[in-house]
Amino acid sequence: MRPRVIAFASVLSVATLLGGCSLAPTEEDPVQVRLTDLDARVAKVERIIANQSLVELSQRVEALEAGVRDLRGRTELQENAVEGAKKQQRDLYADLDQRLSALEAGVVDPARAAAPAGAAAAQTGAAASAAGVAGGVAPTGASAPVVAPPAAAAAAPAGAPPSAADQQRTYDGAFAAMKDARYPDAIAGFRRLLEANPSGPLAPNAQYWLAEAYYVTRDFEGAASAFETVGQRWPDSAKAPGAMLKLGYSQYELKRYADAKQTFARLVARYPDTEAAKLAQERMKRIIAEGQ
Repeated sequence: MRPRVIAFASVLSVATLLGGCSLAPTEEDPVQVRLTDLDARVAKVERIIANQSLVELSQRVEALEAGVRDLRGRTELQENAVEGAKKQQRDLYADLDQRLSALEAGVVDPARAAAPAGAAAAQTGAAASAAGVAGGVAPTGASAPVVAPPAAAAAAPAGAPPSAADQQRTYDGAFAAMKDARYPDAIAGFRRLLEANPSGPLAPNAQYWLAEAYYVTRDFEGAASAFETVGQRWPDSAKAPGAMLKLGYSQYELKRYADAKQTFARLVARYPDTEAAKLAQERMKRIIAEGQ
């Protein structure tokens, strides 16, 4: 009986000790505390590095976009140079065709034919004089042909527009100045060409590049007016969509956001399948995102 009492007392003592241990407050493991702190610090560093990577990525994207814009500008300059060369070749062929048609019809331009006609008259008069001498008849002053000086016959009428060759030289000089970033010279050349012959075959391109020169020099008022002229006078020109796009860009730079959005909307409606229409839609989204 006594051993049982002793065993029961021992069990009761152990249970009491365990109960006391379970009620004692538990202390945090210092190693676990250090690990938790290190984990938080590593997470914070990772967030900082991620933010820096996003900034660097954004900067790289902006640099790439600037490069694309520069390449587009250079490509447009090259395309315009090729277009000018083709236009010059077409004008040359057209001029040759007109001259051949005139010769076939027996019609000769008096200015071009003055010198040959005078030479033919002189030869006819000389032949008649020789025949008169051979027949024993002396030539008289009345029979001598009157030949107008070639320079006087070829003189252009006052107020006439410059020749096609002169216009092409003016255009080429202004465009070369544009490519060399001599924008004041380019502006002066294109304006001189437009003032001399505002309806000539080179006028649409000259007006467009005049507007571009204004835009590059940040004369956005002049650029907007010049770009608008392209769309109004030559709506079917290959330059019309680009001119309308740059008109909207100029209005944006002038903070005329409502006008810019209207211009972009007209561009998308009038030239829906062009690259200019796509760029106009992108700029409209940007204006809306800016809350304008």
